[in-house]
Amino acid sequence: MGRNRDNYIPPLKYNWLTPLYDPFVRWTMREAAFKRRLVVEARIESSHRVLDLGCGTATLTLMIKQAHPQTEVVGLDGDLRALGIAKGKAAASGLEVTLERGMSFDLPYADRSFDRVVSSLLFHHLNRENKRRTAEEAFRVLRPGGEFLVADFGRPHNAFMQAVSIIMRRLEEASDNVAGLLPAVFREAGFDQVVEPARFATVFGTLVLYKAQKPR
Repeated sequence: MGRNRDNYIPPLKYNWLTPLYDPFVRWTMREAAFKRRLVVEARIESSHRVLDLGCGTATLTLMIKQAHPQTEVVGLDGDLRALGIAKGKAAASGLEVTLERGMSFDLPYADRSFDRVVSSLLFHHLNRENKRRTAEEAFRVLRPGGEFLVADFGRPHNAFMQAVSIIMRRLEEASDNVAGLLPAVFREAGFDQVVEPARFATVFGTLVLYKAQKPR
């Protein structure tokens, strides 16, 4: 099945396509470019504890750990098949990360337990209510002054991206993203200093990097 009772959608909508997720994102979404920028914008320090929310196959999780080997990095995802791939990649890399199963809108972590929460291509899989709940959960688990960084589809930044984003606009879960509503969702959750430090043109439309801070 494509969804579970929590309206969870697998990486490529259907479970049987999950093994194709890594090459698909690599070749269609400028993955290396936007994830490298996300890691830079996160300004991660060795003392930080970092949560990769909706980590999927752990590409970003492992990228963070490789760039910051002294930092504790946790990846969480609701998809067992994606986590199986993630664990295989982690073992092959020799990098020590924690990979756990859970839902982004019901995090199994204590309040104020992370310095950074990052998320890549998760929010367009969530319905509006779960977008809101996920932002609230990210706010809850961040320490004061902690930062939330999200890479996901956003408002098209030129006429060409407006045209190619037509597919995403027709998807219920992604339509809020394309309408540019994510910054409002983050502010309503309590975040301030919500900015968009980068945009990337992809074959499905504009990918936006959002950055928000929990007040100190």
